[in-house]
Amino acid sequence: MGVSIGVIGLGRMAQALVLPLLESGALHGAEVLAVVGQDSSTARLKGELPSDITLVSSSDPRAQDAWSAPVQLLAVKPQQFDRVAAGVPMPSDGDASLVISVLAGVNLEKLQNALPRRVCVRAVPNTPCLVAQGLCGLSWGRDVTAEQKSVVRRMFEPVSEVLDLPESQLDAFLALTSSGPAYVALMAEAMADGAVAAGLPRVLAHHLAHRTLAGTAALLQEQELHPGQLKDMVASPGGTTMAALRRLELAGVRSALIEAVVAATEHGRSLR
Repeated sequence: MGVSIGVIGLGRMAQALVLPLLESGALHGAEVLAVVGQDSSTARLKGELPSDITLVSSSDPRAQDAWSAPVQLLAVKPQQFDRVAAGVPMPSDGDASLVISVLAGVNLEKLQNALPRRVCVRAVPNTPCLVAQGLCGLSWGRDVTAEQKSVVRRMFEPVSEVLDLPESQLDAFLALTSSGPAYVALMAEAMADGAVAAGLPRVLAHHLAHRTLAGTAALLQEQELHPGQLKDMVASPGGTTMAALRRLELAGVRSALIEAVVAATEHGRSLR
């Protein structure tokens, strides 16, 4: 069985995409050639991955074979892209292999210029993909076939909702969905700290904060509520919730979250 997918950079996100395909039988370990940066990483990961995956460091001559696979998942750190791209072998004429990049800030034009004779796709998945609750935005490069689009969607659908987006919207998508878990984690931590300050044990406070956020998100989505509707459902006249909301408004929490998403979007655009 030949290599069907070359994985260049096997961090947590790449593992979150590949492992469900292996577990479902949609992909076999012998079809995967994964490249990591250091020899020490190969030793550590070999104990965590199926034994039939070929796992090599970037210094191994076999690493170049990953770029000969029909599908290549590019998942290195964005700042490593130029160095990695400089060592990519030129494909044979007529070899339209598919490159799926999950690199933030590396647009399709840069991908296609650095990786000629390849069909490129940009994917923006977020970290909830690690628990199959993710979101992924896809933007298609030139000459992507319907069959290749199907391959890409099958890679992301087991772990995320998949949306086709124009590339001009990917920075805002990333700022909301990829950076968003950090905003939510900050809120969860602050809410738990408040509960601890009010007298709850730390472990219980964290559990309650996490469950409250998860339950609220489920309620908003399943009942298709506007956030303002849910806020009004909870905030009774003169009650404790209104007292809390007044403090949040005085602190500028709403404005700070808006500006956080805008700042992340602008920073993403500046990386090009």
